Amino acid sequence: MISAIARVALGVLFLVSGALKLRDPSWPGAARAMGAPRWTVPFIAPVEIVLGAGLAAGVAEPWPAWLALGLLVVFTAALARVLQRPRDERPACACFGRWSSKPVGAGSLLRNGLLAALAVLALI
Repeated sequence: MISAIARVALGVLFLVSGALKLRDPSWPGAARAMGAPRWTVPFIAPVEIVLGAGLAAGVAEPWPAWLALGLLVVFTAALARVLQRPRDERPACACFGRWSSKPVGAGSLLRNGLLAALAVLALI
């Protein structure tokens, strides 16, 4: 039961994140400022949406949860790299489109840690 709740919650968060990125015309620039390779930027939001739908629907379990955990590790590594910059040179996370307008900070890592915990719960 807890696993299913975690899986659906994480799926909804990935769906929302991907949809908000697609709706934000400034998001590709924000992704580049975060250090995302140019070729990956067009794929990030659609991958989040497909992954979120798979999680929420419970398709091909446990693979979507493993993929979500892997993606969160990659995103967290990118955030950690950005945190090494001086505070006034950190871009906005834009992890949830315009909803994430604050510069990357420790809270960004904490949020990703909580999302990773949801992914782990979804695997149990």
